[in-house]
Amino acid sequence: MTVTYLKKAMKTAETETGTARKVVDDMLASIEQDGEKAVRDYALKLDKWGGEIVVGENEIARRTADIPQGIKDDIAFAAGNVRKFAEAQMRSVQEFSCEPLPGLHLGQKLVPCSTAGCYVPTGRYAHIASAYMSVATAKAAGVGTVIACSTPFRGQGIHPHVLYAMKVAGADIIMTLGGVQAIAAMAYGLFTGKPADIIVGPGNKFVAEAKRTLFGKVGIDVFAGPSEVAVIADDTADSMIVATDLVGQMEHGVESPAWLFTSSRRIAEDVARIVPELIATLPPISRGASEAAWNDYGEIVLCDSHEELVRVSDDYASEHLEVHCSNLDWWLDNLVNYGSLFLGEETNVAFGDKVSGPNHILPTKFAARYSAGLSVHKFLKPLTWQKMTREGCRTIAPVSARISRLEGMEGHARTSDARMQKYAPGSNVDLGAPVED
Repeated sequence: MTVTYLKKAMKTAETETGTARKVVDDMLASIEQDGEKAVRDYALKLDKWGGEIVVGENEIARRTADIPQGIKDDIAFAAGNVRKFAEAQMRSVQEFSCEPLPGLHLGQKLVPCSTAGCYVPTGRYAHIASAYMSVATAKAAGVGTVIACSTPFRGQGIHPHVLYAMKVAGADIIMTLGGVQAIAAMAYGLFTGKPADIIVGPGNKFVAEAKRTLFGKVGIDVFAGPSEVAVIADDTADSMIVATDLVGQMEHGVESPAWLFTSSRRIAEDVARIVPELIATLPPISRGASEAAWNDYGEIVLCDSHEELVRVSDDYASEHLEVHCSNLDWWLDNLVNYGSLFLGEETNVAFGDKVSGPNHILPTKFAARYSAGLSVHKFLKPLTWQKMTREGCRTIAPVSARISRLEGMEGHARTSDARMQKYAPGSNVDLGAPVED
């Protein structure tokens, strides 16, 4: 089997990563030292925002009052689908207890994080969907306080549609903040007094780097990078639809890869011809982003077989993966590395990004090999507990003592000895040879 690149990327996902690191480190150090003052200074300098950070209820009502009802209905419909899917995910995980041997009771309880920070980018586009993707999912998981942040839009506060989406999804606190300063403010609890336990949501390379740097102090959803799309296509695919879907995702930004993996030379050559034609018809902002993304990151990979297509696709581990092939169940059964899977030409990434229900905050830069996208599970702590009767303790303690002493941990072993002396005095149970040096 052979793999042929009809188009090879000039850059990789790591090409631009290093440039953000020093900027983020300097900003986080300044904010950690000077707190809210530093955040306000960055907001004024970077986003031209000198207004209130926390958005009050009256301001929310004022800024969303003129939104047409049809737009409100669409946002509520999409947010409802996300909430229903998240609630179904909640039902898929359960608390439980078991008794693997007499007197040993073990269990799991599900405890949501207390505070979640949800970042909603508003730069080139107003990412309405990112608001309910993060906020509604956190609320479905039972998070007590959800803080939502978004960049001021053209100097006028949060974009009204984004603001409405945050409110409909259930945000408890909304802040007009963007970029690194927003991530830091949520992590340190600035302006709210509630440090986030976890921070989620997409963003540019500076936002992604801030989340990566703060990981450990707070939890994060995924190590995110620029949006990615891949399409697997066989000879049954529609070349125009495949090309349209690739172009549709590249407008995210100049660093957004688009990959076609196909077993059909006809499809490969058609798509190579059609993509530049479609890009040329886009509005200026989208056209510029898509053209750069296709030139630098676009790839067309020709494979000999379905099995080879699966291997190549799993190696790339794309954030979004569309399958335009016959026998869709076979692909569902065999593909394993992707952020979210879209089976058949009737569905596509845009449907998932905006409306259908599964989350669009997904792993990029190969992270789909070991991580899934945002879900209620990210906001839940599956905490374990255990309880023993004295009968159970008499069974467990000798084994624990012997293993502890094999490891050289005499202090651990003696916690078992003490219980055996109390619960089984005079017994002649082997507790292991005491550690002497």
